[in-house]
Amino acid sequence: MPEAGSAKKVFSYEEAAALLPEVRRLTEVAHERVASFEGGTAQGVGTEAQGRIEEIVGAWARAVMEMGIEVKGLWLVDFDNGSGYYCWRYPEKALQYYHSYEDGFRGRMRIQ
Repeated sequence: MPEAGSAKKVFSYEEAAALLPEVRRLTEVAHERVASFEGGTAQGVGTEAQGRIEEIVGAWARAVMEMGIEVKGLWLVDFDNGSGYYCWRYPEKALQYYHSYEDGFRGRMRIQ
């Protein structure tokens, strides 16, 4: 699996924003599939369901990384812009945050 994310891509804001609808669609579908396993049991999910959840999340992450986007956590992605990252987390509606390479998610600043 070395090809996923191996070619570092740098995005302009416009390029990242243009990809966001597809990233959001992929994330929404995966999120809903995972939620369908998690709902309904007070004691969490069984081993079989947990394996299926891991498959769904893994497929989501691979699909996003194939676009040159970095996956930083569950439903959290970064678009490298050459001096930091445009940062998006589901269910945010738009690409509204930026952070430096050093600061990470905790250092997110609103773009506008």
